[in-house]
Amino acid sequence: MKKVYALSLLVGMCASFSTFAASEMRYGVEAEYPPFESRNSAGELEGFDIDLGNAICKAASLKCTWVETSFDALIPGLVAKKFDAINSAMNITEQRRKSIDFTQPIYRIPSQLVGKLDSGMEATPEGLKGKTIGVLQGSIQETYAKEHWEKHGVTVVSYKDQNMAWGDLLNGRIDASLVMSAAGQAGFLSKPQGKGFGFIGKPVSDDTILGSGIGYGLRKGDEQTKKQLDTAIEKVRADGTITALAEKYFPGIDVSVK
Repeated sequence: MKKVYALSLLVGMCASFSTFAASEMRYGVEAEYPPFESRNSAGELEGFDIDLGNAICKAASLKCTWVETSFDALIPGLVAKKFDAINSAMNITEQRRKSIDFTQPIYRIPSQLVGKLDSGMEATPEGLKGKTIGVLQGSIQETYAKEHWEKHGVTVVSYKDQNMAWGDLLNGRIDASLVMSAAGQAGFLSKPQGKGFGFIGKPVSDDTILGSGIGYGLRKGDEQTKKQLDTAIEKVRADGTITALAEKYFPGIDVSVK
């Protein structure tokens, strides 16, 4: 009788643990990329991805927690089960799909070059020859710059966080930085130090490298989390949450996934 009771107790405890585990969503995030994610003066996480992540958790009846790491460590951290999903402005690309799965695309932001307005540069291999371009380490912008520009005499420098690139742009160590346009506008151009700088040329394009939009990274085969998050994403899209947050953080930028 005692053995049966102990076994029943153990099963009950396991069931309770599973229910608890399923009620929490641990997001992996690189918190140095405003307006997507960063820490404010009070040390609190804020930004588009933070607000959206919380809204998606609410729609799915989940408790959000956040695990910070560098951008290039997000995929290894997900695979190692340090968190359940990557929520850090990560574009869905075929290269990344080799290592992880994704939710449906949630939004899309173009990538543009930021540099001095009087530099005479153009966002082309010919227009950047001999120049030094800063990119975020592990980003699609890094992949794009190395594939399209580095082979043509452009020096590409990778940084662990975007703020380091902005610092080097200001002190002249690099000539420009390739970023998502919203990050360039909110993280640099709209600030006092961004005076005299601007977007160079039109957004760059290469769907193979730049992807089909931004979604949440998931471990291979994690169908339960994918279904849970995809359902919640549909809810916040339908109720206008994504549009409202985009207007707040990315005014004038169409973030819709086409």
